[in-house]
Amino acid sequence: MQRTYLAALGLGALLASGSALAPTPLAPLQAARAATLFESRPVEASRFVILAKPVARSDWSLIVLEQLQPAPACWQQRSDGLIDAALTRFDYTGICSRYIDSNGYSLRVNGVDLASRYRLLLRQRGQELQLLGSSPDNSNDLVLGRGSVQRRDRDGFVAMSLEPGWQLRRRVYGGQTLSHMYFASDGSLSQLSRPAETATALSPGRAGYGSGPISLRVIPFRP
Repeated sequence: MQRTYLAALGLGALLASGSALAPTPLAPLQAARAATLFESRPVEASRFVILAKPVARSDWSLIVLEQLQPAPACWQQRSDGLIDAALTRFDYTGICSRYIDSNGYSLRVNGVDLASRYRLLLRQRGQELQLLGSSPDNSNDLVLGRGSVQRRDRDGFVAMSLEPGWQLRRRVYGGQTLSHMYFASDGSLSQLSRPAETATALSPGRAGYGSGPISLRVIPFRP
């Protein structure tokens, strides 16, 4: 199934070699077909966590974890507010899923796939970490989420909270769900595009953000 639709679009090489930091441009016809080929489906948000992993001295990489079975826990919150990716200490096959690059996640806005135009990146501003959608065609980044960097620890991950209007959705092809997650919004690009530094003022209902550890729960998954 997966190879069939990729071959039809000429997307096999893209998904095999793409990265979250360097999306491979598609030809206009391929991009248009990809934008309408897939559908999306809501997911149970409590089964997912969005994490920023520290890389080298100042960089960050984006990881999405999914809890497939009730135990063992794929992640745990530490006393310092950072997240322990516990799945690295056991065979998580069939228990956890990881989505770690553009093969595993992409951007979808108003029902249109934007993987060929936007890359997902993490940018730190002081103690705030922002999840952004960035495109060379748009001077204003899309602000998808935020996290609070209380301290930097190579073994501690920062939990990211999505901005209002953004959610995780699963890619669907021909009625079948795929191992690919969307950072999705039903808004329009014109509505969502705004300077990252002003997004806090435009996002009501975030009282107390960044004032302490983020509380996470792992709710048992019942298929």
